[in-house]
Amino acid sequence: MKAEIIAVGSELLLGQISNTNARHISAGLAEIGISVHYHTVVGDNADRLGQAIRIAESRSDLLIFTGGLGPTKDDLTKETIARHAGTQLVYDDEALVSIRAWFDRMGREMTENNKKQALILEGSTVLQNHHGMAPGMLFSADGHHYLLLPGPPKEMEPMFTVLAKPLLARLAGFSGPIASRVFRFYGIGEAELEHRMADLLDNQSNPTLAPLASDGEVTIRATAKAATREEAEKLLDGSETEIRKIAGKHLYGYDDETLVSKAASLLIGNGLTISAAESLTAGLFMSELAEQPGISAALAGGVVTYTAQAKQEQLGLPESLLEEKGAVSEETATAMAVAVRGKFGTDFGVGLTGAAGPDPHDGKPGGTVWIAIASGEGIRTRRLLLSGMRNTNRIRAVKAAMHMLINIISETSARSE
Repeated sequence: MKAEIIAVGSELLLGQISNTNARHISAGLAEIGISVHYHTVVGDNADRLGQAIRIAESRSDLLIFTGGLGPTKDDLTKETIARHAGTQLVYDDEALVSIRAWFDRMGREMTENNKKQALILEGSTVLQNHHGMAPGMLFSADGHHYLLLPGPPKEMEPMFTVLAKPLLARLAGFSGPIASRVFRFYGIGEAELEHRMADLLDNQSNPTLAPLASDGEVTIRATAKAATREEAEKLLDGSETEIRKIAGKHLYGYDDETLVSKAASLLIGNGLTISAAESLTAGLFMSELAEQPGISAALAGGVVTYTAQAKQEQLGLPESLLEEKGAVSEETATAMAVAVRGKFGTDFGVGLTGAAGPDPHDGKPGGTVWIAIASGEGIRTRRLLLSGMRNTNRIRAVKAAMHMLINIISETSARSE
């Protein structure tokens, strides 16, 4: 089965929002053996949407629409498909009751145009919306299948995953359980990882492997099909063994783990504490950690010392050090890490200093970053030479510091076992 995803909404074409729905749907379809050949985005215009439908039908069996199911005049997905397919729109009683109940709970009057959200294509399988108002639906006609989903990701994602995906799996003739595992890598580029894994990727069948690059990281999703869940997991274990042989030292986590969540988990799980002194990142390192549940057990505090004066007053760094070595230096990052560790009495102290860019700072080109992590076992430092935009460099510096922390804790734990 070949699929095409059609995102409806002028806000997508204007760049006001990103089309994250297509990414989520494509990943889900790959797990059940449905190939996505095209992504289309069309504005809130009935004629252009109709043209997009006709083109999609000429090359795809399954057309998946996101957006355009709301109460306003520019929400026209259902109406356009109904007219194209020669079918009617009828009210779904369950959806209508749910919409009325929402307005009653909010103490608001339900205007007539909100009833429009309860309209469905006659004869379709209704997907009730448990996170919003407009239901989704799966409609089939003349050898094509049309899946209509709401636009807001908080509504679309659970509807697709829980309700639509099992229906599509049956349509595609997919049976049996599937299992997937995401491998997360840091410190290796997508091109290099694919080069190392060329034989695995060229000869893949079951499990299938899909690489994906993100900012400073690479992920590989392995998906296996088997008669039982246990057999599928064994297939994934085999893939992991091969992947570890090729790039195991860069593998830091799985599935929904991130560098931040992994670092936080290791800190909390090992009863370790941390503090940070930040210059170019201006508190971003601590802010990222603070998003993790339970981090209060590990994150003691920290300081933002953006200027040389702040480094002297808040951390006690000697003026001579800053004059001789400069703010952007290994020596300054080390002194920051040691000072903040002592100030807060933590197991780890992190120092982050650098020139975020684009302009040079302290005689160092933009993108020059020094990271230091102080612990009872000594100091570890790293220099980065980044070439991204200012905020991108700040984010990458935080990721590098998290990865350093993960390695230090993991190595210490391994030695103690």
